[in-house]
This record gives sequence, structure tokens and C-alpha cells, in this order.
Amino acid sequence: MARDSIVILTGAGISAESGVPTFRAADGLWEGHRVEDVATPQAFARNPDLVQGFYDARRAALAAVVPNAAHHALARLEREWDGGFLLVTQNVDDLHDRAGSRALVHMHGELLKAWCTGCDARHAWQGDLRCMPRCPTCGAANLRPDIVWFGEMPYAMDTIETALHQCSLFISIGTSGAVYPAAGFVEIARWAGARTVELNLDPSATSSRFHESRLGRATDLVPAFVDELLA
Repeated sequence: MARDSIVILTGAGISAESGVPTFRAADGLWEGHRVEDVATPQAFARNPDLVQGFYDARRAALAAVVPNAAHHALARLEREWDGGFLLVTQNVDDLHDRAGSRALVHMHGELLKAWCTGCDARHAWQGDLRCMPRCPTCGAANLRPDIVWFGEMPYAMDTIETALHQCSLFISIGTSGAVYPAAGFVEIARWAGARTVELNLDPSATSSRFHESRLGRATDLVPAFVDELLA
């Protein structure tokens, strides 16, 4: 990746303006459930029906939301930027994809994919998993959401870290700065000599580590910042 390259990290804040609920509420619950009950391998082993139903509902809800101005601005930046570009999202929705982003890594997985723990195949998936459908590859009923749960390794970390070490600009959008390893990306980028910018509704847990922090709605901040970069 060239030195005039950009790495962008997005979190729940960018999709919240499209109507996608942020997972963790102020009381620590994820849409009424404890994290330990719906977002760990142990929870799935203990109560697969609850976990599958939780993600089935979130998958179905995607049909009611659309990408917003911030998603579209990032897709435009990718199309028009002359240097290297990588968009890393912590979000499991498909709004970046629908907006047209292609140099995209879903580090926490995707709601619209199912993973067979038997044969390790991954499949595009629109329907429910609670009914224990068969894997199209091996025929076994071993499908689970292709979501990175707490205690599991995020996807494509080698690709992400290489890009961070080589980028000249790192931008974090709509993230809490509380979930690692993503919260540590700003430190990797700064160590590599990159300019670091945070665009967020409120200060994050890592705001002090950025060279610049701009506060406001993603649908306002992101298109304006993209205009600056492409001017």
C-alpha cells in the first residue's frame, strides 16, 4: 500500500443514523440481552436457539434500513482517491457494501453470511438460522452466524495491520474506542507516522490519542471531510 494511502475504521455510530441500533445500550444490555448470553461461543453452546433467534431478528431488520450520506461519502472517496485505500468496519450490517464500498474488510463478520463449523464453509445467507438448516456444502446442520463473538479473533488482522503500518492517514468514524483490537489501531497508525483523525458524535475513550478530533453527526462530518480530502 502506498504512502499516500488511507485506512478508515468505522463503528456503530455511522450506521446508527440509518436506524441500525447500536449493540450495547447505556445499561450494558444488547437489545435487552446480556453480552454473555448472545455474543460468546459459550452462549451459543449453552442456548443456540436464543443466539440464533437474536441474530435472525437483526438480519431481518436490515431490510428496513438504507445507507446514509456517510456511507455514500466513503464509497465516493474510495472511487476517487488516487492512493491506497482500505475501509475496515466493526459493523456486521451490509450498509457499506450497499453504498458501493469494495476495498472493505468486515473485521467482526457479517450478518448476511453463515459459517459451517463442520466443514468451515461460509455462505451468503438471507434467511433464518434458528430452524437449523443444512450447510449447502457438507449437508450438516452446523451453521451459525458468521459473526466474531467476544473471545474470538477478528477477521483479516494481518491485512489490517499491514495497511495501518503503511498508511499516511488513519480516520476513525463512529467508534467508542472501547473494543480491542480496533481501539488500538490509532496507536499503530501513529507509530507508523500517519496523521490520525477522529470523526465522532461524542469523544471516544481514545480521543486523546488522535491528532485531530471533530465532533458531530457522521452524516455531516464524513461528507465534509471527504470533500476536503478530494479538493
